[in-house]
Amino acid sequence: MRKHIIIGLVIVVALLSFGMSDSKEKGQNLPTIEQLEEERKLREIAIRDSINQYHNDELDRYLDAIGFRESGNRYDVTNTFGYMGKYQFGKATLKGLGYNVSRKEFLNNPDLQEEAMLSLLNHNKEKLQQYIDIYDGKTINGIYITESGILAAAHLGGQGSVKRYFKNGKVFKDGYGTRITSYMNQFSGYDINLN
Repeated sequence: MRKHIIIGLVIVVALLSFGMSDSKEKGQNLPTIEQLEEERKLREIAIRDSINQYHNDELDRYLDAIGFRESGNRYDVTNTFGYMGKYQFGKATLKGLGYNVSRKEFLNNPDLQEEAMLSLLNHNKEKLQQYIDIYDGKTINGIYITESGILAAAHLGGQGSVKRYFKNGKVFKDGYGTRITSYMNQFSGYDINLN
């Protein structure tokens, strides 16, 4: 909903500025076709940049929220099950994504942790796209389902647990008893627009 409001406001501002930039005082020449085309291109760039900034801000908020839930946004922590860093990655997940690093290397490299999280989100989105297409925007068992919630649930319990939930209602819990449905609910509604 917020996305549509922001995009609408950007379009309204662009349309209003179009009329203002074309107003000429008496006696001045009308702009050339080339000048009008250049103004149109500049408006398109401004709108695209504004939309991209909105999506980047949403992704930052989403990553910050997941990081806070997982580790208090600390890059240097390891939990009792051996999961590491801000997003609590396991060695197997990292290896599956192509990151063959030691615990020390991973914990001491915040940029690597952020890169790994984006890789995981994109990987999970690719594997879960059909479920996102089917369930995004629907309410199931009182939970409003969105792409961001599905991907957060996959981060907690893996893609397989998300697929099982949508196929037969089985709810995975992690070692601390956290259900994937709590992540689906808590991280629902972020407009993250992954590529």
